[in-house]
Amino acid sequence: METDTALAILTALAHPTRLATFRLLVQHEPGGLSTGQLVEASGLSQSTFSTHLAVLVKAGVVVPEKRGRRQIQRVSIDALRGLMIFLAKDCCGGRADLCEPLLAELTCC
Repeated sequence: METDTALAILTALAHPTRLATFRLLVQHEPGGLSTGQLVEASGLSQSTFSTHLAVLVKAGVVVPEKRGRRQIQRVSIDALRGLMIFLAKDCCGGRADLCEPLLAELTCC
């Protein structure tokens, strides 16, 4: 991942509503959530939430998917993986023992 891409993602996530939306979508992978469900969870108006959603989509961390008449939002696992690798690359000067607790926390249960 290039630095500019990482910065775009971090900027998109640097807002409480967008970060909460992203984390909620991570919890609902692989099915995603409808835009209506996300609006309801946010407590914001449709237009205000749509602005935040557009920022996440533009940064590439959320991917809209049309299912019938519903718009489903999903996290881009590739973008998440790329950002995590970018942030932790060359972690701990090659000392795997220092990175093991981080990796253990990231392991899906």
